[in-house]
Amino acid sequence: MKYNTEEKRLTLPEYGRNIQNMVDYCVTIQDREERKRCANTIINIMGNMFPHLRDVNDFKHILWDHLAIMADFKLDIDYPYEIIKKENLYSRPPRIPYNNNCIRYRHYGKTLELMIRKATELQPCVEKDQLVRLLANHMKKSFLSWNKESVDDRKIFKDLDELSGGKIVLSEGEHKLAESRDILARNNSGGHKRNFTRKGR
Repeated sequence: MKYNTEEKRLTLPEYGRNIQNMVDYCVTIQDREERKRCANTIINIMGNMFPHLRDVNDFKHILWDHLAIMADFKLDIDYPYEIIKKENLYSRPPRIPYNNNCIRYRHYGKTLELMIRKATELQPCVEKDQLVRLLANHMKKSFLSWNKESVDDRKIFKDLDELSGGKIVLSEGEHKLAESRDILARNNSGGHKRNFTRKGR
């Protein structure tokens, strides 16, 4: 009895030993037309093994790439697609640069910092006052999503002052933000609602 450990290592194990044997046989076929018909049959079998992936973009193209790889690029046929080159098979993808944008307070996020900066560019008006009030309340909500206890409005006003470069100054006597307990209650009720919705589907 021959064990799998004694067999040649599979290039793409997800297709199994039988598909690899078919590919190896296909490479040896002398007649070019017969070789192409054999390759098409193998592609159809490979596709039937993963029917849930048929909606994936370029599914057929991926199968032909896999066939070429399993044949060690020795299958001499007219491929219906431009297949991957052997020298590109093990090349590393380009390095993705890290985002070097400095976020002063991570619990507020970069987007909020940009919105505050935009608010500082507006001329004094009712719309600007409403925007500043919304931003301050959002800052408090974001703060509480990291720190589940209460937060003093003075802390939010201080951070807003800092993030705006001193251009937006709110006083505790003139401005009142949403209560911490109300924000936490809304967050908790929203979480329960989402969980219930998922379970009910």
